[in-house]
Amino acid sequence: MLSSFIAYGVIPVYTLIFAGGSDWFASNLSVIGSLPGRRAAFFFLGIIIGLYYLLILRKLLACIPRHMTETFLLYTAFALLVFAVSTPYLPDSVPLQAFLHVVSAFSASVLLTLALCLTLRRLSSLSRSASAFLRPYRLSMAVIIAVSAALLFIVGIISSALEIYFIVTTTVLIQKMYANSGEISGSG
Repeated sequence: MLSSFIAYGVIPVYTLIFAGGSDWFASNLSVIGSLPGRRAAFFFLGIIIGLYYLLILRKLLACIPRHMTETFLLYTAFALLVFAVSTPYLPDSVPLQAFLHVVSAFSASVLLTLALCLTLRRLSSLSRSASAFLRPYRLSMAVIIAVSAALLFIVGIISSALEIYFIVTTTVLIQKMYANSGEISGSG
């Protein structure tokens, strides 16, 4: 299955290769992406991740009646991510663009997290068996949020370590949900 290959192979490996050779706790993917010769790789990384989230979460949302809020959050997060990876992070030479990049990237992550949490909640409300089946996924999402917050608090910046952790764990979580979506929608 192509989505499994992308979720378990392409996204984690490409993210790790992209961040390789940098200090994961003193830098972030935006800083790495602003280095000479890294802009296209950064843009490509953002597009792969964004399209993966968009396409797979849309399929999960199809199981939920009236999912306009989740869909709006998902598309807005995708648009903000595309804007962020196409806007250079060069605070010394273009501070306004750098500021817009930071706001867009952060907002995209927050909106994606919110969309994922709402999707989990709405899928869980389909039936008791769906709720029971999704309990480990909801717990995993809570752990992802807690560890991300801890990394932010400990390091004091949105670091590569935080970004890599968030990208890899949410991608795996979403892929596992998608792979088991028959269990979710068929448990009514």
